[in-house]
Amino acid sequence: MNITINQVLQSYIDPLTASEYAALERSLLAEGCRDALVLWNDVLIDGHNRYAICRQHGIEFKTIQNTSFSSLDDVMLWMIDNHLARRSVSDFQRGVLALRKKEIVAARSPAPVSAADAPEGENAPKPPMSTREEVAKVARLSSNQISQIEKIQKAASPELVEAVRSGTISINAAATVASLPPEEQVAAVAGGKKLLRQAAKEIREQRAATRTPREPKVHVSQDTPETGNEPWADNAAQAPSEAERLRGEIASLKQKVAQLQAENVELNQRIATLIDAS
Repeated sequence: MNITINQVLQSYIDPLTASEYAALERSLLAEGCRDALVLWNDVLIDGHNRYAICRQHGIEFKTIQNTSFSSLDDVMLWMIDNHLARRSVSDFQRGVLALRKKEIVAARSPAPVSAADAPEGENAPKPPMSTREEVAKVARLSSNQISQIEKIQKAASPELVEAVRSGTISINAAATVASLPPEEQVAAVAGGKKLLRQAAKEIREQRAATRTPREPKVHVSQDTPETGNEPWADNAAQAPSEAERLRGEIASLKQKVAQLQAENVELNQRIATLIDAS
C-alpha cells in the first residue's frame, strides 16, 4: 500500500515527547495497532506516529478512507478541529492551531462587503474568525494569550518557540523574552528555565519603571446649583488646596519615574550579566 506523508499536514501535529513516544511504542508492540490510520486518497491525515512505529517494527495496521474532503484546505481544517478537541494538546499548540484555522478560513472567505455596499439598514457581515476574541474562543484561551502567541510567532527565535512548546517556559514569559534580540533569546534558552524566568522578570521590571503614571482627575458634581449654604460648601472651598496636593504628588511621582528610568541601564547590564554567567 502506498501511503504519502504530506509535510504541511504533518506540521499540524504536536510532536510527542520522548516519554510519550516510548509509551505509544510499548503499547503498539504489546497490543498491535487497534485504531485504523485515516487516509485521504493516499495521503495520511491521522495516525502519523502510529504509522512510523508500525513501519519500524513491522506491525500490521488497517486504514480507512475519509472521502468527505474536496480540497487540502478541508483536510487541514479537519485535522485542526480534530487536534483542538484533544485534551493532551497544550495551550500554546491550541493557540497556534486556532491561528492557522483563522488563516485558512480567511483565505476561503469571500472579500468583505464594505459598509457602503451593504443593503440599506443592514450592517456589513463580518468574516468568520475575524477577531482575536473569536480565535480565542476556538482555542479555549483568553484574547491576551492569543495576542502573546502571535507575538511569539512573529519575534521569537526557534529555540524560544521550542522552549514554550515543550513547557519549559510559559506563554506569558516567552512573549516577554521575545522582545529581546534573537541572540539574547538563544542565550536565555541555553541557560534553562531559571534564567528564562529571570530574564522575563527583569524585562517586566524595566517596563514598569518606564511607565508614566496617569494624573488623577478631580471631579466636581454640577447636578445641583450652588447656593453657598450647602453642607458641603466648606469642603468645596478647600478644593484648590486638594488640587495643589495632588499636583505635588504627581510631581513627586514624575521625579521617581525619572530616577527609575536612570536605572534602566543597570537593569540591562544585569540581564547581560545573567546571560553571560550561563
